[in-house]
Amino acid sequence: MFETLSDRLNKVFSSLRGQGRLSPADIDATCREIRIALLEADVALPVVRQFIAKVKERASGAEVSQALNPAQQVIKIVNEELIEILGGEARRLRFAKVPPTVIMLAGLQGAGKTTLAAKLGLWLRQQGNTPMLVAADLQRPNAVQQLQLVGERAGVPVFAPEPGSGVGDPVDVARRSVDEARRRMQNVVIIDTAGRTGIDTEMMDQAAAIRDAVDPDEILFVVDAMIGQDAVTTAQAFLDGVGYDGVVLAKLDGDARGGAALSIAQLTGRPVMFASSGEKLEDFDVFHPDRMASRILDLGDMLTLIEQAERSFDEDQAAAMADKLASGEGFTLEDFVEQLAMVRKLGPIGNLLGMLPGAAQNRELLSQVSDKDLDRAAAIVNSMTVEERRNPKIINGSRRARIAGGSGVAVGEVNSLIVRFLEAQKMMKHVMGSMPGMRRATKKAARSKGKKGRSGRPGGAGTGSRAAAAGAPGSNGGPSALPGDQQPLLPGGFTAAFGDRVGDDGAFKLPPGFGTPQQNLPPGLRGPQPGRRGRPGKKGR
Repeated sequence: MFETLSDRLNKVFSSLRGQGRLSPADIDATCREIRIALLEADVALPVVRQFIAKVKERASGAEVSQALNPAQQVIKIVNEELIEILGGEARRLRFAKVPPTVIMLAGLQGAGKTTLAAKLGLWLRQQGNTPMLVAADLQRPNAVQQLQLVGERAGVPVFAPEPGSGVGDPVDVARRSVDEARRRMQNVVIIDTAGRTGIDTEMMDQAAAIRDAVDPDEILFVVDAMIGQDAVTTAQAFLDGVGYDGVVLAKLDGDARGGAALSIAQLTGRPVMFASSGEKLEDFDVFHPDRMASRILDLGDMLTLIEQAERSFDEDQAAAMADKLASGEGFTLEDFVEQLAMVRKLGPIGNLLGMLPGAAQNRELLSQVSDKDLDRAAAIVNSMTVEERRNPKIINGSRRARIAGGSGVAVGEVNSLIVRFLEAQKMMKHVMGSMPGMRRATKKAARSKGKKGRSGRPGGAGTGSRAAAAGAPGSNGGPSALPGDQQPLLPGGFTAAFGDRVGDDGAFKLPPGFGTPQQNLPPGLRGPQPGRRGRPGKKGR
């Protein structure tokens, strides 16, 4: 939605980079371009004037003039002021001290209230609550049936005592829903109210009557983010007629200019609490002003990406994959398919790449990436045998033709996938081998794997033999050496430098005579030493 605004702002800031100092003329020109970009994005004029005044005041002060990088300081100022007009901080829902917590949704018809009610219910259920949806929109045809359908998909019960489509009293339904929630022991009630195609007295009176009947803890105004500057007029009318505590932005994934998101919070004084960014019920989350400002300025939104990964990825599966890489077993095509499945759980690949810093500068390249590419790669791997997945080097020409026929792709796509995978596998081995301590862990895991099935005393045959060798005189070229568990370990980078002085376990072999029970005493004071020719105290011949 903010692509146009983001592109304009990036062009403005690119002209500032590389300048050691910013003159007043540079600041005026920058503010002028920012003003034009905001107005083209349908941001309300009062908000634009206030925003530009604050940016110019801070950019003209010592905060920028004394900075080592003035351009970066201007970007920082714009980012902070964007966060301010978006609401400052994310606001959470207020829950009633005595359940149930009543949440009332209000807004124009077509804003997406019914679908958003199910999204909010699913989000609350994932937070550990027990929500219930209430069908109080009895005017629009099939509104009750739609709420029942999306409520079933979200796994949230729906209270719908009236058939709707012009039949029933919405105020009575809302009043009865609170008692029904107490009886069912549901701790949250979400009331879906009726909307109109425009602001009228009848709609306002009905919404106000429902508000007075249930005394909601939160009234959320649902606004379509695609309606431009008219969203501010509608929001102000609802604030005067019904009143609300927070705003929910719907259809943020549209291609509109998005000026409503930058205007409502500043003009109405009510924070944007939630944002809906897709058609799926899972495309709903708390609105974070700082993250939205980072997206607009093409600084990325890594926190949201991390949170989505934490919700979607299986912790046990991720831990098993990390252990496999650390043990040196390697990354196979079977693991590659598992990783693709985990990435697909995060949502469309284009949305994920759009959260990375600098995504706006590579938007044309990102637009060529499709979810079908991931599905096609998974189909190619699934058409291989188990042996081929674990060792792609055995895939010859006839095997590649068979795989291409089984997956419905050309042989060239199979070749490309195998070549890219082998390169990634080689790079991964190099990265894992260069990590401090990872090389030692890999060798240790390989030794412990080789010991399985050996018989001997509890300590293991290998351990016992090492202990005997450590204590036996004459080992390591001298009388004795330190036991394996007491030898100093070197960082991975020293292994190649010392060559044969470093054992298989990464321990440094001390020179003969060091670290032994007998010190390097002068001749005549040493005790008997097996393996040494001559009498004690006499020089050997």
